Amino acid sequence: MKKKKLLIPFLAITFIFLFQVTAYASTAQELAKANAERLGIFTLIPPLIAIVLAFITKNVIISLFVGVLSGSLLIQIQGNNLFYALFKSFLDFVQRILASLSDPWNAGIILQCLTIGGVIALITKMGGAKAIAESLAKKAKTPVSAQLITWLLGLIVFFDDYANSLIVGPIMRPVTDKMKISRERLSFIIDATAAPVAGIALISTWIGYELSLIKDAFSSSLGQDVDAFGLFIQTIPYRFYNILILLFIVITAVMMKEFGPMYHAERRARTTGKVLRDGAQPMVSEEATNIEAKEGIKLSIWNAIIPIGVLIIGAFAGFYYNGYTNIMGGEDEALKALFASAPYSFKAVQQTFSNSDASLVLFQSALLASIVAIIMAVGKKILTLSEAIDTWISGMKSLVITGAILLLAWSLSGVIKDLGTANYLVSILQYSLPPFLLPTLIFILGSVISFATGTSYGTMGILMPLTIPLAHAISPDMNYIIMSAGAVLTGAIFGDHCSPISDTTILSSMGAACDHLDHTKTQIYYALFVAAITIVFGYIPVGFGLSIKLVLPGAIVIMALLVFIVGKPVEDINAKTQYESHTGLEEKAL
Repeated sequence: MKKKKLLIPFLAITFIFLFQVTAYASTAQELAKANAERLGIFTLIPPLIAIVLAFITKNVIISLFVGVLSGSLLIQIQGNNLFYALFKSFLDFVQRILASLSDPWNAGIILQCLTIGGVIALITKMGGAKAIAESLAKKAKTPVSAQLITWLLGLIVFFDDYANSLIVGPIMRPVTDKMKISRERLSFIIDATAAPVAGIALISTWIGYELSLIKDAFSSSLGQDVDAFGLFIQTIPYRFYNILILLFIVITAVMMKEFGPMYHAERRARTTGKVLRDGAQPMVSEEATNIEAKEGIKLSIWNAIIPIGVLIIGAFAGFYYNGYTNIMGGEDEALKALFASAPYSFKAVQQTFSNSDASLVLFQSALLASIVAIIMAVGKKILTLSEAIDTWISGMKSLVITGAILLLAWSLSGVIKDLGTANYLVSILQYSLPPFLLPTLIFILGSVISFATGTSYGTMGILMPLTIPLAHAISPDMNYIIMSAGAVLTGAIFGDHCSPISDTTILSSMGAACDHLDHTKTQIYYALFVAAITIVFGYIPVGFGLSIKLVLPGAIVIMALLVFIVGKPVEDINAKTQYESHTGLEEKAL
């Protein structure tokens, strides 16, 4: 009897809770719109505080914390009781951190980061990283070849931006350090070959989301059933920023010319050998960067190639299996028929990648690579089982700070979403320019939203349903609609690429063991430079109707000429004096 009395209120509370969760999910968008209307320009405060404070304090944790707390405070302020609002905002902050950690996708990303950190530590301890570095150093005999090899590796790891950042950096760091290439430059190359490559790859963890946005926008807004994959391919030439930033790396590396803060970072590295500035705080702890190969062992590149190969091959196999399982367990009969007739066709493989859970698969493959690395270390008698596990845990511990930053970044993204920051930006910008400037407007709007929110996925999800019907209303020409859709996808990537609160920016700093703010400060000049070319020599000309066959090559040539004119030679003998003078001025300013 007593149990029944307890059961009734328990069921009532459970029902009320489930009702509230459902109601919240259904009214989340309405809440964001209401907050955008109520707060207006104040919805920009949290991202602005986080970004500005990061550069002032040079502490990302504090900056993100204050940004999230300020956003929670804006949501909670309803009356004049400020102290009560502060109390509620602190509780809201705690709930957001817990929600970010409990989200399966986020948890998978954090576990993936920690596990890959353990794999890299094992590879380093077994001498695999040193063997790879020595092998690549024979081919990377100059700073130019070292940068080009880093760029090429970034293209090879095309299937996921997170995996790109976590794999390429640790492999190339010893090589670029030896060639006196600054960590700022290394992190830029990593970051610029992460999302920009994954965003246009025909098989990647991004493409499923991008295809779904295109298909849904056409079907829900225009009532058209389109070949989303075919349209996606047609948007690639209009993804100016993705293409130009990839070529910008090659152009600046070959010309050996830099400008802005990157020039001073490269001059510091070349003239003093300091790949990090004095006082820099690398995203990875010294515990990770100072791991050395065990003394007396025979160096072998296979101690690195096999675990990393398992990681990459395991990821590909995992994407296929996970996607196949999700498709066969779903309700799309057309896709099921495709796998029954041609399970290994290009379209089938592309669909499996599109429908896979990337965070889960990457964690699984990283865990498998860890097991293989431990077995190799013990089997070759390089490490005892206890030493191997201790090394693996040590590598994981070095990335705890990255996990904390990611949790705060995701929490900030959540509070910005609830505030309706994106809704406010869209409302004030979406109808402010004439038709020929629509692709440019979309690119700028996507850039602003993704920079302020630190998420390209969220920005794409906001703008694509608005852009396709708007472009169709202005002009039913399919090319016009396609270039506008391309502007959404590339604008979101540009803003996310240079935002200090973006997870890919954070992971690139971690992969290169670079000070996060130094990476952001040096990279943003280059990102803005390429974005300006994207607008002036890309979207404006195609908006006027010029052929993409002329516009894209022209933009590439103009970018190369501008780099040649604006850039300063890194190897200039007189540049040492310029660098020392610049450093002296910075010290006086401090």
